[in-house]
Amino acid sequence: MDPMPPDALDRLRRAALDAAQNAYAPYSQFYVGAALLFDDGQVFTGCNVENVSYGLTSCAERNALFRAVSERGAGHKIVAIAVANRNNAPCPPCGACRQVMSEFVTADAVVTFPGENGPQTLLFAAIFPSRFTFTPGAGSAHS
Repeated sequence: MDPMPPDALDRLRRAALDAAQNAYAPYSQFYVGAALLFDDGQVFTGCNVENVSYGLTSCAERNALFRAVSERGAGHKIVAIAVANRNNAPCPPCGACRQVMSEFVTADAVVTFPGENGPQTLLFAAIFPSRFTFTPGAGSAHS
């Protein structure tokens, strides 16, 4: 795959920031949006939805992915992920989101997110080099 054009990443970041406008974050006041670009050019967005129990909060990245799968199945792969927030804070995907998305990314998928010194873009494999896997019937988990 050719490197992701900067203008495509900019559009994806804007879509993530637009999604953050719908975030429900009355407890943390941390409003996050995510945009996922799939191998067929479709973009799905999501925002974080908090709950007073915190543990039942759902992140923007997973909400975008679950929306994509619920609307059209799991047949397409993610080629780029953008995360943004309204708080102008560093915000890479959390570990749970990385694990969930790892089943749906292409080998050369990129992720862009607010870093300490502005937007940071890395290969997904660089931010999540090992994922939990399980083969039913094999009797053990592999990573």
